[in-house]
Parts: sequence; structure tokens; C-alpha cells
Amino acid sequence: MTERGRLVGWTLLVTVLATINYAARAAGGKPDKDVLYQYSAAAGGFLQYALLLGIVLALARGPGLRERLALRRPKSWPRALGLALGALVVVYVAAYALDQVLHAAREQGLTPDHWEPDHAGAYAANFVVIAGLAPTVEELTFRGLGFHLLRRYGDWIAIVLVGLTFGLVHGLIEGLPILAVFGACLAFVRSRTGSVYPGVLVHATFNSIALVAAVTT
Repeated sequence: MTERGRLVGWTLLVTVLATINYAARAAGGKPDKDVLYQYSAAAGGFLQYALLLGIVLALARGPGLRERLALRRPKSWPRALGLALGALVVVYVAAYALDQVLHAAREQGLTPDHWEPDHAGAYAANFVVIAGLAPTVEELTFRGLGFHLLRRYGDWIAIVLVGLTFGLVHGLIEGLPILAVFGACLAFVRSRTGSVYPGVLVHATFNSIALVAAVTT
């Protein structure tokens, strides 16, 4: 498969994902507040991300797969960790500022309002999916393959487009700006480190904090 063919396939993939998620949001509204206390949600999430990973690997297959997915060590781990921390700070500052106006956290409506010990097992299963599997697959999809394919048009164009598409596939309106900022920050880290691993670390940390904070504050 040519790089142009991969770009067409990747563009089609993210377009379909965005369309499905916006349609689902329009038809069904917010998810059940207790969805993360259900094993079925974890199972569904696992299947969804397994399918997405399979498609991404199929698009990236062939010689140079690791290069296309940025599966390599950062040029410098200390610098990568510094950039990752900086990206996390920027995301939190932007999220706080935008949430004062957009109330994006309420729009997504995914995390529960309180802790339910009887459903700890299901919450743990969903935690693994959201804080482990999702960051890994999404980073390979956007900051791995997506950034690699768009970089030919320039780093900053790739950073902006990756951030925007990352936001769009989540199917949110008020939450789109912060998700786009989040995606762009991770793409910036990817461009400066040459690796997808720091982005996975930031993404997993961000999701983990959100899940822990939801049931402890």
C-alpha cells in the first residue's frame, strides 16, 4: 500500500468514527452515569479498541511499520518527560479555562458521581480499558499513523489536523475545543520526541486522574 493510500484509508477511518459518534450522541444523548460500573461497558470498549487497533495495524503494515507508528524510544527520555509534563499542564490549564464556559465535562457525562464499592470489579475493568487500552490505541491511531501520514505537509499542519480529528472522533460539541487542544499537545510532543510513547504516558495519566477524581472528590 502506498503512503497516499494509507492517508486515504486513515482519513476514511477517522471520518467514519466521527460520524458514528456524533450520530450516536444525537440519537441517544449522554451515556448512563453508571456505565463504568457495568462489565458490559468494559467488554464493549475492549472490542471497539481491538477493532480499531486491527484497522490501524492493517493500514500501517509492511516494511517500516514501527516507523509509521512511531514505536521507538524518544531521542532523549529526560527531554521527553519534560515535554510530557509541560503538555499535561497546558491541557489542564486549557481544560479549566474552557470548562468555565463550555462545561465539557458535563457534556461527556461518562464518569459517575460517587463511588459504589459493590461494583468495584466492573469499575476496575473499565479503568483498564479507559486508562490503558484507549490511550495506547488512540495514540497509535493519531500521534502514530495519523501524524506520520500528515507530516509531509509540515509539522504544524500535522499537529493541528491531528488535534482536530482527535477531537472530532469523540463526538462532542462543547468538549471539542479541549479535546482538540489535548490532541494537538500530544502531537507536539510526538513531533519533538520522535516517539509515540510519551504521548501514551500523558494520555494514560490524564485518563487515570479523571477516573480516580470522579469517585474520590
